[in-house]
Amino acid sequence: MASDLTVLYFDGGEGEPSELLRRFAEDRGLSLLPVASAPGVLHRVNRAIPASLVMDVSGDAGRVFGLCEQIKSDAFSAILPVAVIVRDARLVAEALEAGADEVILEVPGDPGAEREAELRLDLLLRRATRDVSVHPTTRLPGTPQIERDLGGRIATGDPFAFCYADLDYFKEFNDRYGYNRGDRVIYLVSLILRDLVRGLAPGGFVGHIGGDDFIFTVPLDRMEVVCDEILTLFDELMPYQYSPADRETGYFLGRDRRGTLHRVPLMTLSIGVVTNLARSFQHPAQVSSRAGEMKAYAKTLPGSVYVVDRRHRGPRSSPDATPSAQDQLTT
Repeated sequence: MASDLTVLYFDGGEGEPSELLRRFAEDRGLSLLPVASAPGVLHRVNRAIPASLVMDVSGDAGRVFGLCEQIKSDAFSAILPVAVIVRDARLVAEALEAGADEVILEVPGDPGAEREAELRLDLLLRRATRDVSVHPTTRLPGTPQIERDLGGRIATGDPFAFCYADLDYFKEFNDRYGYNRGDRVIYLVSLILRDLVRGLAPGGFVGHIGGDDFIFTVPLDRMEVVCDEILTLFDELMPYQYSPADRETGYFLGRDRRGTLHRVPLMTLSIGVVTNLARSFQHPAQVSSRAGEMKAYAKTLPGSVYVVDRRHRGPRSSPDATPSAQDQLTT
């Protein structure tokens, strides 16, 4: 499985990385992994985002540019830093049009060109490292990309469901088992959301707001099946993050802020859902505010649940209305 210390290499065939690229990876403690096929690259990218992908047009240019376009057109993989190496200046523009983050014009035997290539690769990695719109634990898009995706959906007017997911009793779990185990839980939740949204709702989007707060946006007609499957898989997997004793009892004893001992249930997942079916939105902030209300309401209910906002714009429902029987509850 690729990791954030891995640089994938693809040239459209079965070529080998150049000495410059091998030296670059070795000097920076990176693992350089040649991949022979485009499906192989996608498989590794979909399981864990590597440090970067370097593609060489010395082989099949069409396959290289096609793979670049495919990666950059997918919200789940678009965050991957991609560099394309060309040896013909006429291909620079084509590589940029395909979505490459950096294009390196390699001139064999030219020390100046080699130095520029190293600097451009360094720049690519530095930009990826300081990109605050990607969460470091889950490698999911953060708030800026969430807002861009939501803004685009509002602009098109296509029916969508914006889902705000939050873990219940996560802080207590973190206090009992430690932050390392807590990070593992956050990563597991990110995989559940990403894999199910990707598999069940083509065109969907998953983002990580921070901590144990996530969002996912899916076409409206896929909302129910996605939420149902997410809650089912979450409830199946989450008990195994606990010790056998805690898992068997279904709770553990913890202390609240006043030091009082009480039972802490196993973690559940609460999802607040807002759609543009009953009302239109003008700005992402309106959607996120409503979703926050619904998520807070879901957290007052037992177990893993999702609730859907059914309120309409009008005298019976103001933007600050409290969720009531107009809201749909699904467990």
